[in-house]
Amino acid sequence: GPVEDSSNEVYLRPETAQGMFVNFKNIIDSVHPKLPFGIAQIGKAFRNEITPGNFIFRSREFEQMEIEYFIKPDGWETLFDKWLSDIRLWLSRIGLEGKFYEHEISDGDRAHYSRRTVDIEFEYPFGRGELYGFAYRTDYDLKKHMEKSGTHLVYFDEETKEKIVPHVLEPSFGVDRTVLAVLLASFREEEMKEGDIRTVLRFPPYL
Repeated sequence: GPVEDSSNEVYLRPETAQGMFVNFKNIIDSVHPKLPFGIAQIGKAFRNEITPGNFIFRSREFEQMEIEYFIKPDGWETLFDKWLSDIRLWLSRIGLEGKFYEHEISDGDRAHYSRRTVDIEFEYPFGRGELYGFAYRTDYDLKKHMEKSGTHLVYFDEETKEKIVPHVLEPSFGVDRTVLAVLLASFREEEMKEGDIRTVLRFPPYL
């Protein structure tokens, strides 16, 4: 980060995702869930931002919600579209319908682990910026953890009697950015009969 020297180095997590991959074996051994199933987590994440700004849009420490949704590799496209539809529904319920944009990330710009990524963007007063991210991470993370730790992170399918490494769909939500977007979308200035202007927040009844 922006420090004078390296005499006091600390390492902070850049995402909440990896803890869920590390705990994958504990979960399948104790809960025995059937595919598809999800693990969700909310917590602090950190970025090595040199120039934070724009209120809570870009900060070094922020609250992040992520879901790792474990699936069979076949038919991921259908599940991806279903999740994307659910994200749209969520956005409309919190008052952002018609105020967000979907940006399909091209092959050259996607993260190396992703086969498809869609960024959900919002028009902030300072310009359009990312609100959520949704990625198909394939089986990259579980295989990497197996390589590094030697742990056998596989799933036994009771129906087909085969062992597979599940693939993952990952919706990632910024809590702070969601609050900011909802506040901006709910902000109103209304002219009164007397000619005065009043400022109100019109939150959706769902919230």
